[in-house]
Order: sequence, then C-alpha cells, then structure tokens
Amino acid sequence: YTPECRQCKSCLSRKTNLCTAIRGTQGKGLMPDGTSRFSIGGQPIHHYMGCSTFSNYTVLPEIALAKIREDAPFDKVCYIGCGVTTGIGAVINTAKVAPGDNVVVFGLGGIGLNVVQGARLAGANKIIGVDLNPARKPLAEKFGLTHFVNPKDVQGDLVPYLVDLTDGGADFSFECIGNVDVMRQALECCHRGWGVSIIIGVAGAGQEIKTRPFQLVTGRTWKGTAFGGARGRTDVPKIVDWYMDGKINIDDLITHVMPLDKINHGFDLMHAGESIRSVVVF
Repeated sequence: YTPECRQCKSCLSRKTNLCTAIRGTQGKGLMPDGTSRFSIGGQPIHHYMGCSTFSNYTVLPEIALAKIREDAPFDKVCYIGCGVTTGIGAVINTAKVAPGDNVVVFGLGGIGLNVVQGARLAGANKIIGVDLNPARKPLAEKFGLTHFVNPKDVQGDLVPYLVDLTDGGADFSFECIGNVDVMRQALECCHRGWGVSIIIGVAGAGQEIKTRPFQLVTGRTWKGTAFGGARGRTDVPKIVDWYMDGKINIDDLITHVMPLDKINHGFDLMHAGESIRSVVVF
C-alpha cells in the first residue's frame, strides 16, 4: 500500500517514503490505468489500499512489489507488510530513538508492540507501555517493555504521572491507537524543550487534534508517520532479513491462524482485544 517508484518528486527527495506515483488511482481503488482487475458476477470490485490481500489471487502495480528471500516463510513475514515495519520504523526512521532515551508507547497492540521492539533495538532506557488491557503486559515485557501503566490504576491525571515516571517527560512518545484524546496526552507527557510525540494511529474521519500552543512553544514536537517511514521495495527485504537472522520477533505476535472462510472470526477476535494479529492461510 506504500509503493516506491524511485522516480516521482517524493521518492527523489529522499525526505519521505510517501511515493505519489499512483496515489490518485490507488485512492479510488483502481489500478494505475484507471481500471479494476476484480469482479464478481460481472460486477467490478475495487482494489483495497493497493493490495487487496483478502483474496486468493491479487493484482498490483510492479512498484508495489518487494522481492524477498526465498526461504522466508510467507505466513510469518506477511506481517512485515504493515505492523512490524510501521512500529519498528517509527522508532528507527521517524523518531530516531537513541540509546538511553525514555520512551512511552500508548497502545500495546499489533503496532505498539513493534514500537516496543524497535525501542529495545535502539537501546532505549525506560520503555513504558500504556494500555487498558492488563493481559498485554507479559507479552509486551517479552518484547522489551520495562514499565506497564494501566490508566485505570492511576489516581488523577495520567500526564503528570508519566512525566514523573520519565524524570521530567518522555524523550519520545508514540500514539498507536488512533484516539485524538490520547494523542494529546502523548504530546503533553513529552519532555519540555525536546520531547517528540509520533502519531501512528489513524483517527476517525473528520476528527481533529488539539493542545495548548504553549506545549509546542516550549519545545515539544508533534510528528506523524506512515509505514514507519520505510520505503517498500528498499526496506522490506532488509526487515525480512532481520527476522530470518533472529534480530526481531514476529512469531509471538501472530496469535491466531485461520482459513479464509473464518476471516470474520479474526475480526471478532481483534475487536474483542483477544488477538494481536491473525493470519489467514489460503
């Protein structure tokens, strides 16, 4: 869903991973030539986010394909197509977390756990996870979490609690939920003068974020990231190598495997908070 043509203004700038070569048609659910390659009963079906992975076979532009090593298991490395790369990349590419930094991660789901994993790889000091689901704590600790905070257990405002826990505020915070109220908390728990908050979660259509301008005037930075700042064709093969070399853990994040006819059960598990990622095997 994040192609890499290596020729458009965005790709050539080296300032972003957001290739614009096929943005216009992909946003309409079509191939670059303006057509759909899917149909059912003679009726056209749109492509979804340029991938359409809920089908036995798919069609996508060449610039959206990354060639990976043949010995990589598809039922594991498929997760690199979004969650793994988005979370780890947000730490390494967007935030550029350095050894000794204190990090706060809001939401310990499929994205947040990879942020935790990325922070561990970067050598962060305190890696603090914030989640309402206490069942996420042991798995997050397996990925490098040092502190777990359930907002329900905090008396009073969560922000000053986190500021105190991080000795004045987080060097970096990551919002992995898509909740605009949490986005504000993520910014305001950052350290005065240099703290950076990265928005990863996608909020509902039309929702807006807000904070007091003084939070920014006093040196905090609000940033966003998509696909972890990674370039699909260039970086995905490298992350596959990380997995194959044992540098990152994917297996423990795949909590359920199911056939295509059980896909709705996978969505039920996700909505109930009972899974991290479900893999559909065709």
